[in-house]
Amino acid sequence: MKLCCPLDGEPLVLTDRVWRCMQGHSFDVAKQGYVNLLPVQKKRSKDPGDSKAMVEARAQFLAGGYYQPFAHALAHWASTVEIGTVLDAGCGEGYYLREFVAAAGKSNSSAQLEVAGLDISKWAVLAAAKHAKQCASFRSVPATWLVASNSHIPLAEHSINTVLCLFGFPVSNEFKRVLAATGRVVMLDPAAQHLQELKQIIYPNVHEKEYQLPLPTAEWQLEHEQRVTFQFTLPNPQAIHNLLVMTPHLYRASAEGRARAESLHTLTLTADAWLRVFTPT
Repeated sequence: MKLCCPLDGEPLVLTDRVWRCMQGHSFDVAKQGYVNLLPVQKKRSKDPGDSKAMVEARAQFLAGGYYQPFAHALAHWASTVEIGTVLDAGCGEGYYLREFVAAAGKSNSSAQLEVAGLDISKWAVLAAAKHAKQCASFRSVPATWLVASNSHIPLAEHSINTVLCLFGFPVSNEFKRVLAATGRVVMLDPAAQHLQELKQIIYPNVHEKEYQLPLPTAEWQLEHEQRVTFQFTLPNPQAIHNLLVMTPHLYRASAEGRARAESLHTLTLTADAWLRVFTPT
């Protein structure tokens, strides 16, 4: 993976578990296998991104298989195309990337695959790197784990074939910069009915999300669009708590709204998202 220094943009070279640029800036690879390329001056808080508690809650929730149809839709698409180098921009704890690599590995030579997982949360990247070491599909695939921001992706221009942005925050100009000429962006975004039952419990008023594309149409061509909708049931209060903690609803809802949800013993929900593939115009 072609990394760039987050301070001056120069290429980074890995020597003895340290990434260095020609200007003398150096970044150590942590014992867990990731490198922090988010300079202090580019942080908006002391501990940006998802907290350790949010990452743990999401890992527990996803391990329950509740969002597996989303992962299956992504994996099916991955199994039908040539993938090349992959950047998961906002990888979280790595659930979708693991599913993606497993599917892509069945239709692509392992020599063709190389992945980078990037997240602004060090807790997310740490978890993703840890889980990848235990994942059989990663054993033959080179993987780089980065603490960094989508607003300043520390990768070389036109070095990535596939950018994943799954329930994340796209940055159009940075995605175009790192994408190869024939590259694409693959996105999962909430659709109108996503978690509508939870919203009705925790908010006094619920407004349906309008249809809109997450990337500007003047710069991106929509090549594929698929709506994935299904229902699932959270069987206990802990699962409901995990869903609340891992989503922005934890902060957007009132204390009373969260308490109403947390008082439930089970909760049946609608999952609804768009799987889209974009190419730069």
